[in-house]
Amino acid sequence: MPPHLSADRPAAQPPPRGAVEALITQTRRLKGDVDAVRRDVPGDGADPQERWQRALYDLALHQLNDLDEHLAQLRDGPADPAPEAPPAPRPAPESLLSRVGSAEWNLLTDEAHWSAELYEILGRDPAGAPLTLDELPSVVAEEDRPRLTAMVTGCLVDGRRIDGEFRIVRPDGESRTVHMMGEPVLDGDGSTASMWAVLRDVSALRRSQRAVSETRDSLQRHRQRAQTEHRLAVELQEAVLPPWRGSLRLPHQGPQPLDLAARRLPPPAPAPVGGGWYDALELPDGETLLSVGDLTGHGVAATSGMAMLLGALRGMAMAGTRPGRLMSWLNQLLDATVQPALGSALCCRYRPATRTLVWAQAGHPAPLLFRDGTGHRLDAPKGLQLGASPGAAYGEAEVPLEAGDVLLLHTGGLMPGDDEETAVRRLLDLAPRLGAERTAQDCLRTVVEESGEAARENEVCVLVAKVMA
Repeated sequence: MPPHLSADRPAAQPPPRGAVEALITQTRRLKGDVDAVRRDVPGDGADPQERWQRALYDLALHQLNDLDEHLAQLRDGPADPAPEAPPAPRPAPESLLSRVGSAEWNLLTDEAHWSAELYEILGRDPAGAPLTLDELPSVVAEEDRPRLTAMVTGCLVDGRRIDGEFRIVRPDGESRTVHMMGEPVLDGDGSTASMWAVLRDVSALRRSQRAVSETRDSLQRHRQRAQTEHRLAVELQEAVLPPWRGSLRLPHQGPQPLDLAARRLPPPAPAPVGGGWYDALELPDGETLLSVGDLTGHGVAATSGMAMLLGALRGMAMAGTRPGRLMSWLNQLLDATVQPALGSALCCRYRPATRTLVWAQAGHPAPLLFRDGTGHRLDAPKGLQLGASPGAAYGEAEVPLEAGDVLLLHTGGLMPGDDEETAVRRLLDLAPRLGAERTAQDCLRTVVEESGEAARENEVCVLVAKVMA
């Protein structure tokens, strides 16, 4: 095809061959790096973040492949035609060599010149005559024909450059997206003599871009849904748990009140809200209900399940149900829910008249009792996790308390990074300090300080009860 020259613009000189070779080397090295990173991204499609990353890597590789091929064509220059030679096998339509073609339409002679690559893009027989400008719309998708007509008219009549896309339909029915760039070629008196254009098959590129857009939108919806669920879970949790901001003395009728303090230690910000709880409730007979527990799972499902269990626990305790029997009913309730789950719980009834604690547990860490500068873990009665076995039986234990005793109830993970036995030893070592504290809130502050600021995998609930004189 003859060179594309305008009367008022000389032909651009090609860059030095060595510079192009350096660009090709850099491009191919970058392609290898991007492809290596892409292979490390999981491809199961389960995580929207991973799908978005993979789509971006695929798009980057499409762009780098095209750049590599364009630089190679710039280095090698136009191929010399050899009509007498047998035609070489054509690459597959998706190969790089078939993605860029060129054409020139002579307005004076009504002749058209196409490169072999353009025949491949449009799916035309290379032995056939190239389409004229009047015939070109016949291969364009019907809804895109006005766009092509406007671009060609603007180029021929107003001298504007062509830069736009349209879809073509190949003879085999396959649809392709083509990006066309071109401009008019002027004769000596400034009139438009012909129009040349470069047409690029960008179908794969546009598919990659759509994949990026779709996965980005999916990821955004996923984030919005997660934020909404997190907000709902937090609001439900705050509505159910006692809104304590410091010590709380329940208005017992008996002579020996309890000084109480509790806190929920949240996990790092990105972590979802769990199903942990703490609770203290004065019962009609003058006793005090103390409980902590944790339902497996996260988000709204876990907090709604926690609210259900806590409501049932309060109701049965108000009706006088003993801790062991109460654990049994909670176990059956959790087993009968639509979405079965597992949970652990600890339930205590404190009798102020006799300073007696009656308690039961379901797969939960036992309370820690601190007295006169020493501490020990209470011996736990039998009890499986809630939801583990429909017919599980739960025992009870009874412990006498004294004025000044400190009782520590908590869910698992209070000491991040420690196993259960190490965590218990660290807590029991706090006995001298807890014995010297005046209030439950001071004791709670000491426990929280000892637990440190290390990141927790899950939220932790802590409840401290101090027997007042």
